[in-house]
Amino acid sequence: MADAHQAPSEGEQHPLGPPQPETTLPWIAMGIGAALLGVLIVGFIFASRNDQPANSGQPHAYSANLKFTDLKLSAAENFVGGNVTYLDGQLTNTGDKTVNGVTVELVFRNTLNEVVQKESMRVRALTQGGPYPDVVDLRSALLAPGKSRPIRLTLEHISADWNRAAPEIKVTNVSFQ
Repeated sequence: MADAHQAPSEGEQHPLGPPQPETTLPWIAMGIGAALLGVLIVGFIFASRNDQPANSGQPHAYSANLKFTDLKLSAAENFVGGNVTYLDGQLTNTGDKTVNGVTVELVFRNTLNEVVQKESMRVRALTQGGPYPDVVDLRSALLAPGKSRPIRLTLEHISADWNRAAPEIKVTNVSFQ
């Protein structure tokens, strides 16, 4: 008679069923990976918050030091046949801090002076790096105290009810170097 503690021979069935393969999951590696993923997600959230208006359309405290002048509207056709409207001008920093980001709210009105569209966007600097002007983020083209820089705001769509006057510009967020 076979011993009860003896392993079953090749043709015999184990009394508890077929042997199960050993599974070893790298729990420590999975835990470290999950923690790193969490840190990355939190980092992206905090990094992207800098691009959003800080106070929901209210003027930023430093906005009195930023002057928009020589504003001109122009339109062009883009490569897919749609119209793009540009608002070009000069941005002057009369304050005492170096600016590396400005978010504005543009308000478009109709002939009855009613708001027909609001757009929130980051101000981009115009640079001349070749035969054509290039639009770059202010993080790449800092605006030092007492300096001016040509800027461009690009609008893909403006309401058909717009009165064709220059929009109101309200600075909603400013970031510094």
